Amino acid sequence: MTRKAQSPEPADLSCEVCGQMPEPTKARLTLANIAVMLPIELLVHAAVVETHLPYVAKVLVLTLTATVLVIWVAEPSASRMLRSWLHGPALRHRKRLNTAPALWRARTVLRDQPGSLQKITQALARLDTNILSIHIHPVAGGVLDEFVLSAPGNVGERELLEALRDGGGRHPHVWPTTALAMADGQTKALSLAARIAGNPDELPLAVAELLSARIVPVTAEGRQELAASADAGTVLKIPTAWHGPVTFYRPGEPFTPAESARAHRLAELAEMLAYSDNR
Repeated sequence: MTRKAQSPEPADLSCEVCGQMPEPTKARLTLANIAVMLPIELLVHAAVVETHLPYVAKVLVLTLTATVLVIWVAEPSASRMLRSWLHGPALRHRKRLNTAPALWRARTVLRDQPGSLQKITQALARLDTNILSIHIHPVAGGVLDEFVLSAPGNVGERELLEALRDGGGRHPHVWPTTALAMADGQTKALSLAARIAGNPDELPLAVAELLSARIVPVTAEGRQELAASADAGTVLKIPTAWHGPVTFYRPGEPFTPAESARAHRLAELAEMLAYSDNR
């Protein structure tokens, strides 16, 4: 029975002299060694040829001297002196990876007034961050905006949070996401199910995002603020076990049976998770 070949450890792939990863290509390493060794070889030959030693002694001196200089001087010097050139392709690739756009999901509360969204988009634009999608939910004291952002690789969570605050956002939250945030309905439903599995209280916002609908707010008297033009097809009510039904409204676009089924399945998932957490 043949043994399975083991993959090399990261330390085995790094340069022994400068520690950069990965090991430079053989072609570049050969050219670097030639560039360093050639002057040394010429100097040694010139010095030995001028001596009056016998021919055999000259050959031995040249061989030993050149070997020692190549092993102990030339190769380490080439790796140190030409480090940036030796590892140039790998370092450029690493730099491209570090600056590649990253996807983020952001959430913040804005005032429900003209210009609020423009201000926050300008704050994000200063970081060269692009808004790929946006979803707005009415909440007490304003609107809750959810974004999918594409930011440069050197922009992190702290910079995004500061931009959201500078743009007038309150209670901002930012976390990394993947391309699934821009996926089709079925894949998006699975992604939101995983989100609910992590926090069942995310159900209303997750369903609103899935359906591209608005959450109908409830007044202090317990009444729902529905538009007069709302009809049965554009209103969807999902029962929940822990804080009453949640109503969603999508003007001008009635909910399909498939969308209703997905929303109810997410509600069932949240209910099961909430029940298991309380046991």
